[in-house]
Amino acid sequence: MTRRIIPIANAAPGGGEEVGLYEASKKIYPRTVRGVFARWRWALVFLTQFVFYGMPWVEWGGRQMVLFDLAARRFYIFGLVLYPQDLIYLSGLLVISALSLFLFTAAAGRLWCGYACPQTVYTEIFMWVEQKIEGNRVARMRLDAEPMSLEKLVKKWFKHIVWIGIAMWTGFTFVGYFTPIRELGMAFLQTQMGSWEVFWVFFYGFATYGNAGFMREQVCKYMCPYARFQSAMFDRDTLIVSYDPKRGEPRAPRRKGPDPRTLALGDCIDCGLCVQVCPTGIDIRQGLQYECIGCGLCVDACGTVMEKMAYAPGLIRYDTQNGMEAGWSRRQLLRRVLRPRVLVYTAILAVLVAGLLASLVVRTPFKVDVVRDRASLARIAEGGRLENVYRLQIMNATEQPQRYRIAAVGLEGLSVSPDEPVSVDAAQSRWVAVRLQVPYGAVSPGSHEVHFRIREEGGAAQVSEKAAFLVPR
Repeated sequence: MTRRIIPIANAAPGGGEEVGLYEASKKIYPRTVRGVFARWRWALVFLTQFVFYGMPWVEWGGRQMVLFDLAARRFYIFGLVLYPQDLIYLSGLLVISALSLFLFTAAAGRLWCGYACPQTVYTEIFMWVEQKIEGNRVARMRLDAEPMSLEKLVKKWFKHIVWIGIAMWTGFTFVGYFTPIRELGMAFLQTQMGSWEVFWVFFYGFATYGNAGFMREQVCKYMCPYARFQSAMFDRDTLIVSYDPKRGEPRAPRRKGPDPRTLALGDCIDCGLCVQVCPTGIDIRQGLQYECIGCGLCVDACGTVMEKMAYAPGLIRYDTQNGMEAGWSRRQLLRRVLRPRVLVYTAILAVLVAGLLASLVVRTPFKVDVVRDRASLARIAEGGRLENVYRLQIMNATEQPQRYRIAAVGLEGLSVSPDEPVSVDAAQSRWVAVRLQVPYGAVSPGSHEVHFRIREEGGAAQVSEKAAFLVPR
């Protein structure tokens, strides 16, 4: 059970009331709510899970659309075949992801946390299963408070069985991005899965089951570092979920009908629905808190209450601190949200995305690595020619078999053997032994720079790689 530290009070030496250092946190029972932001959350749940669960099963050119084949050291992403040498693209993607997070946070707070974070998505799925099996918020609270019975046992076990099923399927799909998922499925049916595959299926499945089924808001509040440093990305013009105290205070329950101004009250009727629907259990009326994930469910709940009370909507809304204090209109608010900081982030992000796409378009469809044969640095070959031996790894990054011609320049009389084209299958690599020869005595002793030039036969693509030709003294 999760616990939090509380201070010790009124502790007298040798006696007095004893106060514990830790207090058990109370279980949160989020209430179901309908509204614009709740629909957006479920739309993102369906979208993200459709992509995650569906993408490994889609074929592209006779293979899995997205596959990170670590054993073969190849990464297949749609029509791209990437090798470890293409790590620069992964680095660029990570930089773009980080900058996108900065941009979204500066503009509208924790959008990622509230709508697309895996912790949020799977918690939403698990809570939906819990609601369907155990009932609404009141029914779940009543069920947990009851002593153990057959009905309670059946509901609890059935819920956990469904949770485990979802978690294991999630773990299986995750591994399917690194092992061809159809082969993985056949190996599972034949009980022939590898030990590492079994380990990662259970590891990822257990993590999903534990985080979404039990830890839930504790991950967001105590484990996720983003909750701690988000304040560095916020400013007074960031759109955040806000409660309007000028309009809502003083709050008190009342019946529908009387104008709250005649009662010297604010619009808030202190119903507590904004707290009941919050996934992290906070009270947004206390102001911005680091536990708030910006999901907007309290906006939906409060909007429903305002509609029933015939009050104006927006007591709880997405707003900025400056906009809340100055009473800005929606147009003024959006104009200020598009401030220089956001525009600079957007411009940098656009340049990086354009640069990454351009580099992918113009990238050479094959790569070459040159390795010297260290067993023989230089030797005299037939015909009295001085010879150096190299090993070339040619990596075909296309979906069709290719043929490549190898040439070399840099020394007078330099020849390449063998000089016939080299065939490499689609999305495969091949090591080729290559011998460079010069007439004996035609080159001075020492190390000389040469360049291998590998050209795609029937195409314009060409790669040049530098190497050293050694001439003994």
